[in-house]
Amino acid sequence: MRKVTGWAAHTPHTPGEGAALAPWRFERREPGERDVVVRIRYCGVCATDLSAVRHGEADGLPLVPGHEIVGEISAVGAAVERFAVGDRVAVGNIVDSCRTCAACRAGRENWCHEGVTLTYGGVDRVDGSRTQGGFSSEYVVDERFTYPLPGGLDPAGVAPLMCAGITTYVPLRRWGAGPGRTVGVVGMGGLGHIALKLAHAMGAETVQFTTSPDKAAEARRLGADDVVLSTDEARMSAQQGRCDLILDTVGAPHALEPYLSALAIDGTLCVVGIPEEDLRLSPFSLIVGAKNLAGAGSGGTGETQEMLDFCAEHGITAETEVVPADAVNTSLDRLARNDVRYRFVLDLGAGD
Repeated sequence: MRKVTGWAAHTPHTPGEGAALAPWRFERREPGERDVVVRIRYCGVCATDLSAVRHGEADGLPLVPGHEIVGEISAVGAAVERFAVGDRVAVGNIVDSCRTCAACRAGRENWCHEGVTLTYGGVDRVDGSRTQGGFSSEYVVDERFTYPLPGGLDPAGVAPLMCAGITTYVPLRRWGAGPGRTVGVVGMGGLGHIALKLAHAMGAETVQFTTSPDKAAEARRLGADDVVLSTDEARMSAQQGRCDLILDTVGAPHALEPYLSALAIDGTLCVVGIPEEDLRLSPFSLIVGAKNLAGAGSGGTGETQEMLDFCAEHGITAETEVVPADAVNTSLDRLARNDVRYRFVLDLGAGD
């Protein structure tokens, strides 16, 4: 077994109150024939990490969060073909799947019929141990779920692409974001700001919906062609039928009807944010105009590689605030208050 250091939650806690993540020494399995060992340099801090720390079950603790990993390979299994020691790589929120079901065979492992193995809080398909995440010194993962780090991009800025990037890239591609199409983005946080960059790079007309008038200039810098204040009823009414696709990235409860109204006939509202309360809407907001309500989450290995290649071609990374690993609890506290533009990334190699 490999000795690893990390930052772990030992009890559920609300950021700013009570117990917090603390240094922890634990073990990872030795790499198998198709595994690589990734020495972690950077790991993004995601809202999912915050939720896991807040709501962790006792039988799943201690828990090391982190699923937006960038690092370099320090060891490879005997049968590894795609990587060598020293290669810079990225790892996302999925580290294994059954590989035999229809979804896996189609390269959409994120919808594996048997369930994916998550980077943390999952069950390792090799030895049955509980997976621990990227707020740590190294990770052992199959080469199939490991991706070459794109050259020319800031590695810290690539880390959030492994969750926020792929989560927004897949629906933009699936519903045809591109020239001649209008794409709306609801929310301008960790997911939304990357969605803006991606939709703009794909050639779509982009519309940022926001509750904050102060974000207009920033939204345009990130790629918005227009900015609509969603609390302005008259301005929202004027958007009726405008968008072919709207990507809803908001993680707080909110009404969907105004955005469904902003869709063109046959348009799609795709939800990628995860509010803690159920979404409710009038059936007529879907029926009138034959609107579509959809969801998306993460992506398969092929889609993830395609996303990274696209970002490399267009120079896209997340806007980040890089902090030392020992600032992880401050980062979680600030993330809980939405005090970040737009993603925290832990520097886990700062002491090297």
